[in-house]
Amino acid sequence: MTVLIVESSKDLGVLWQRHLERAGLPTILMSDGDAAVDLLQTQPIDVIILDLVLEKGNALAVADFAGFRQPDCRVIFVTNTTFFSDGSIFQLCSNACAFVPSATEPEDLTAIAQHYALRS
Repeated sequence: MTVLIVESSKDLGVLWQRHLERAGLPTILMSDGDAAVDLLQTQPIDVIILDLVLEKGNALAVADFAGFRQPDCRVIFVTNTTFFSDGSIFQLCSNACAFVPSATEPEDLTAIAQHYALRS
């Protein structure tokens, strides 16, 4: 089982990656949506931790492509904004399984990823 992190903030992405790998989850870190879409074409991914507000690329396009190319892949959206705080992200993305703040403790994010990785 593999987790893909798509996060514009390198420091935050590395922090999450370290926690996930310590928990035994193989993890790939990318900083932009276009590279993530390219990876999804060739690499099986079980869970994506996806920053809703990417500096490069479109997070919804990444989630949509993942749903098309790898229908069993689950997406955990993270954000530092209140956009979609009404839960509408779950109506837009059929593969969305969680929506959490970027400030979520890395241990908690790891537990969420483990939960959904084991279900795929």
